[in-house]
Amino acid sequence: MANTLPDRGFAGREYPATAPYSVGREKLREFASAVGAAHPAHHDLVAARGLGYPDLVAPPTFAVVVAQRAEAQYVQDPDAGIDFSRVVHADEKFVHHRPIVAGDELVTVLHVDSVTERAGIAMVTTRCEIFAAGDGADDSAREPVATVSSSLVIRGEDS
Repeated sequence: MANTLPDRGFAGREYPATAPYSVGREKLREFASAVGAAHPAHHDLVAARGLGYPDLVAPPTFAVVVAQRAEAQYVQDPDAGIDFSRVVHADEKFVHHRPIVAGDELVTVLHVDSVTERAGIAMVTTRCEIFAAGDGADDSAREPVATVSSSLVIRGEDS
């Protein structure tokens, strides 16, 4: 029987920065509507600018849209050994360094912080560091925007 749990050797791995994600006004409005975020700053440009934002501001959980693009690098990596049909999302935490606003160009660096196995399941903790895309190749100059930490439970075949 093939191992259905992810490779523990991926703990500590860092994936390269994603291609920039362009935060669009309509994406923010759609997301805000989907999660019931009714604050005018998520929907109305005049309201957002009246509060001092340069454009529409994202609801705090919008960062997951950007983070999941980066997490896909790991989940879809054939060497990681993840069967996505066995994945259960256990936890998500957000730390915002500044608001996400329409017009942002965001890149994300994915870190696989831990992979542990117990009783036929694996617990995977990832951390996505989201930055404003810089105009140069120097990663240290990127402005931090948000950190999204996720915990995934991956069931083995017999779980």
